[in-house]
Amino acid sequence: MSTPDILSAAGLCAWLLTAAVSDVQTRRIPNWVVAGGMLSGLTLQVMAPGGQGLFSFWWGGLGAVPALLGLLAGFALFLPLHLLRVVGAGDVKLLAMVGVWVGPQLLLGVTLLTLLAGGVMAITMMVATRTSRHVLSNVRLMLTTFVVGAHAGKITAIDNLATHDTRLPYALAIAAGTFSQVIWLLTHANP
Repeated sequence: MSTPDILSAAGLCAWLLTAAVSDVQTRRIPNWVVAGGMLSGLTLQVMAPGGQGLFSFWWGGLGAVPALLGLLAGFALFLPLHLLRVVGAGDVKLLAMVGVWVGPQLLLGVTLLTLLAGGVMAITMMVATRTSRHVLSNVRLMLTTFVVGAHAGKITAIDNLATHDTRLPYALAIAAGTFSQVIWLLTHANP
């Protein structure tokens, strides 16, 4: 594991922690955090010599095109969830920022780990707030709306599923999923 790998991972983690703290405190992810993270990640991916980018031990330096493809993949993976009002727009942009740093190849793993972390957070909050009946009713409504809407050729957004008191700070789940992927990669790197 090289110094650029550690510094790159630390930079990504710093942006994610900033987003997570803001999301916990205000339930918002500021655009300056996402834009700053995207810009610094893209700069790193373009300026780093080949083989010196984030996770260079995995496949080499990313470069501009794979970093931008990671950004687009992040948008594409979470945009359907945003249209269903499962996650906020800031969460979509934050996953796109992560895509710039890790590229499209690793983003799928980050996304799966993020969804797993989000599920654990949701179950924990549901149990802690004793809202399981309401949450399960929302899930049923969301699934039937999705299935019926998809069958009819359209998907309808579900209004008012979450109130301000019960919305999850999903930046925490994105950070947890990304940290898990980064730690796994750094610990399983070939020397």
